[in-house]
Amino acid sequence: MDETKLMDFLHKTVADVGTLLGGSMAVLGDRLGLYRAMAGAGPLTAGELAERTGTTERYVREWLSAQAATGYVEHVGDGRFALPDEHAVVLTDESSPACVIGAFETALAAVHSTDRLTDAFRSGDGVGWGEHHHDLFEGCERFFRPGYQANLVSTWLPALDGVVAKLESGARVADVGCGHGASTILMAEAYPASTFVGFDAHGPSIEEARKHAADKGVGERVSFEVATALDFPGTYDLVCFFDCLHDMGDPAGACRHVVQALEDDGTVLLVEPMAGDTVEDNLNPVGAAYYGFSTLLCTPSSLSQDVGTALGAQAGEARLREIAIGAGFGQVRRVAETPFNMVLELTR
Repeated sequence: MDETKLMDFLHKTVADVGTLLGGSMAVLGDRLGLYRAMAGAGPLTAGELAERTGTTERYVREWLSAQAATGYVEHVGDGRFALPDEHAVVLTDESSPACVIGAFETALAAVHSTDRLTDAFRSGDGVGWGEHHHDLFEGCERFFRPGYQANLVSTWLPALDGVVAKLESGARVADVGCGHGASTILMAEAYPASTFVGFDAHGPSIEEARKHAADKGVGERVSFEVATALDFPGTYDLVCFFDCLHDMGDPAGACRHVVQALEDDGTVLLVEPMAGDTVEDNLNPVGAAYYGFSTLLCTPSSLSQDVGTALGAQAGEARLREIAIGAGFGQVRRVAETPFNMVLELTR
């Protein structure tokens, strides 16, 4: 027995217990407005923060101490705590691609399904996307939306061959697996000559997407319908999958359907989690987060559907390319990437 190795791992597991609890701490900080009240405010006492947020000093004091222990806030002495400006971006600025507060909401919702997943591990059954805690759906939108806002219109769409010109002159676009419609609405705002249809199998998400489109004033050019990737209707110049193909039971079948739904010169924008092609390529913090989400959310979702391919969130480009080519696409090209996503162009 290597005592040093034992103690090193013990320290890691204790830190991970704190990290697990820290997810709940982060969601509390977000929901109660604690982070937002601290942003740019300088050092505050627990009492001052409680007064600003309409919360109770004793709870806030313990929360601040926990946050200081994990390094999310700084204890500056005399019972005062500060949120560094750099941390505030990550925890509060939902216009920044560095903001990951939605990931905490998503993770906490996923952890709620631990009991159900214990049974699923034994039976091999899936757990449907809509069966998870309701915070999952908002959390996913909040996690992915900042990255879409920063990259979709400025970088990803222009990287596709000839697509922006079509969008500017008037194209028909399908956003498959659209969730609450963040990506659909962003495109509609940028390209008023085009029309957009968002499809998702989760009815409550479609209802939310319709509300968001109305709030943004794009309801006349954007519609949202309940449909799966295997049966959505219509033909399109551009079909988009944003962080969802790997969740589908039959991604190959979805790609085959899209081949039929594309105009002759149409394009597919496939956005998937950043991943290498081997486990070794993904042994890093982003891989750890995505493998965790994949175990609790993505793989169970796929296994709950027909075929149950269970690609997982870390499928990698080679596996995605194999599926696309097998479905009838002639070319797959990586056109962009971020720390969290790879962006592929699929054409006939």
